[in-house]
Order: sequence, then structure tokens, then C-alpha cells
Amino acid sequence: MITLTVNQQTQTFDADGDMPLLWALRDILKLSGTKYGCGQGLCGACTVHLDGAPIRSCSIPLSAVAGKSITTIEGLSDDGSHPVQQAWKEINVPQCGYCQPGQMMSAAALLAYNAMPNDDDIDNAMSGNICRCGTYPRIKQAIKNAAKSGQEQ
Repeated sequence: MITLTVNQQTQTFDADGDMPLLWALRDILKLSGTKYGCGQGLCGACTVHLDGAPIRSCSIPLSAVAGKSITTIEGLSDDGSHPVQQAWKEINVPQCGYCQPGQMMSAAALLAYNAMPNDDDIDNAMSGNICRCGTYPRIKQAIKNAAKSGQEQ
């Protein structure tokens, strides 16, 4: 049995410790917002927070997160009110949308660490999150908007 906290709720898994965290989230907990992309931790579609830091859930085994806290896109806010979620909606960031949960989780982690990132900070934090549709300019603008919104609160 492996116990961890997912979106502020204690969860116990009777699963193989080698199972990737992504599959525990999607298949066992039915949290389908976190996406499978490459399976190797290279594309960022599966990004979640581990104790507040962004990680690729497809390449980390369930046993490695025992006792830790995981936040998925579903746990970012109950009602879509997180500044990143609001900024994404305001400027209509997604095109196909598949990578956007991972993009948003990386952006939220950046803003939790650096409330007013510059372009280089954004580029560094978001590197490794691939968007096949090429919405990078809108992603960057949404992060800037979310930072401004966070400062106003």
C-alpha cells in the first residue's frame, strides 16, 4: 500500500510501486486532466506538482512519491479561479488544448516561486513543455497576465 496526498486528499493505492504516477492518477483516481504525451518525461503534458514543484508524472514511480503531496490540474482550484486558469481563458490560449494542463501546471509553479517573472524566467520555466500547435506567444502572455492579476489580489 502506498499513501500520498492528491489534491489535498489522502489517497491509498494498492498498486505496484513501479507504476508511473500518471497512471495512478488517471486510471485509479480517474483524474483525466493530466495527459499522457511521450511517456519519457520530455514533453510536459503530464506535469503535476510534487510538494509544489513541477514534475513529469509519466516518469516517476508511485513508490517515489509515497507520503508526498501531489497537485493535479483538477486541484489547482475548485472553480477555475486560479490566476493562471483565468489568464488562459481571458486570452484563449489553447488551440487543440492537449498540452495545456501541463503548461498551466508549470506556469502555476513558476508564479508560486517567482511572482513577477521576466521573459527569460518564463522561457526557462516553460522549457520542456511542448505545444504542437505553437501557442507559445499566448502562453507567455497569459503567464504575464496571471502575474499581474496575482499582484492585484
